[in-house]
Amino acid sequence: MRSWRIANCVKLHVFAPFCALLLGIPLVQPQPARAQESAAASKAAPALGTIQTITEKTLTLKTDAGTIVTIQLPSEVKVLRVEPGSKTLKDAVKAQLSDLAVGDRILVRGEADGQPNGMVAATILAMKKEDIAKKQARERDEWQRHGIGGLVKSVDASAETIVVSTLNGAGAKDVVIHAPVGTILRRYAPGSVNFDDAKIAPLTEIKTGDQLRARGSRSADGNEFTADEIVSGTFHNIAGTIASIDATKSILTISDLAAKKNVEVSVTPQSQLRKLPAPMAQRIAARLKGGTADANGDHGPGAGAPTGAPSQAAAPSAGQGAAGGQGAGSGPGAGQRGSGDLQQMLSRLPVSSLTDFQKGDAVMIVATAGSGGAATVITLLGGVEPILQSGSQGQASSLLTPWSLSSGGGDASTQ
Repeated sequence: MRSWRIANCVKLHVFAPFCALLLGIPLVQPQPARAQESAAASKAAPALGTIQTITEKTLTLKTDAGTIVTIQLPSEVKVLRVEPGSKTLKDAVKAQLSDLAVGDRILVRGEADGQPNGMVAATILAMKKEDIAKKQARERDEWQRHGIGGLVKSVDASAETIVVSTLNGAGAKDVVIHAPVGTILRRYAPGSVNFDDAKIAPLTEIKTGDQLRARGSRSADGNEFTADEIVSGTFHNIAGTIASIDATKSILTISDLAAKKNVEVSVTPQSQLRKLPAPMAQRIAARLKGGTADANGDHGPGAGAPTGAPSQAAAPSAGQGAAGGQGAGSGPGAGQRGSGDLQQMLSRLPVSSLTDFQKGDAVMIVATAGSGGAATVITLLGGVEPILQSGSQGQASSLLTPWSLSSGGGDASTQ
């Protein structure tokens, strides 16, 4: 039982802070061996997930493993409401069954009811969906205001540093990220961009060419960054033209300029699709080539927005963990006129749909690395003809990096 709790608590971020409490509290008081065996036989493994339906007597729970569990709700069931991020039950407050609603996250402890995927609840620990949404909004704002993103150029595990290539209004710039002891390091699971799937991983797993987002504080000269939290992953960068579109299957075939071959990518409801206006694409291309066009002028849609302004990219799709990622704040003043934070500028572009793209359109894509089938699009940016013609595709890939990664879709605390 204890091993089950450990395996499930470690991977579930929203409830992770007080999963430790569950680990430390025995479900039953010490008993004689035979009585203890009988009690253990009737106990059901704790169920953790999201409420799908609820009535006076029962609720259905979709666990984080995807299983649907039917929970019986006796009148004596104990319900406690806890705040996202709580590390103990000290501040938990009593609640009623009537306070529970579809979309709430709950942890249920109780007994098996003799039916497959069924149990009778004894205790329910609940996090209200609106409380989770508020916490996620605060985290997104924190990542925007105190975040940085780029492509990994090198990693020095012994020095606890990572060099990333970033892009701002002045062009490409290398920044040294310090990851001292205590920095939360996460690694996206293969084929996933869901923050809830990201696992704690050592610095040694970060590789050259990875995409990386960090939250922390930047030095005055902007050359160094001390991270409180880092999320990284290996993703596929594609730049080329659309060879064909299968709208029925939501599949794009891209003529990859670098690979010199056609590749298939799958577009899902969580994919972030946007198009650059022609003037903005021209300005970005000039910056990539080292030009100074518009260095102190208008930066396109959203110029002048405050640093913490939520971006459209920051809003997760329903039921998902912000797979499209957040706006990328690149330090103090990011997003303000004259600072040239291109990532935040891109994140404020209107969302496009697959029907907005045609055969022959030039696109830049960040996708999952793929495992056998078509890679899944995380971010697709159209209207990039001037950027691809600039011959700076390596630098251009940094444009998509920060806001293509989810960086706080769930409770970010696992400590």
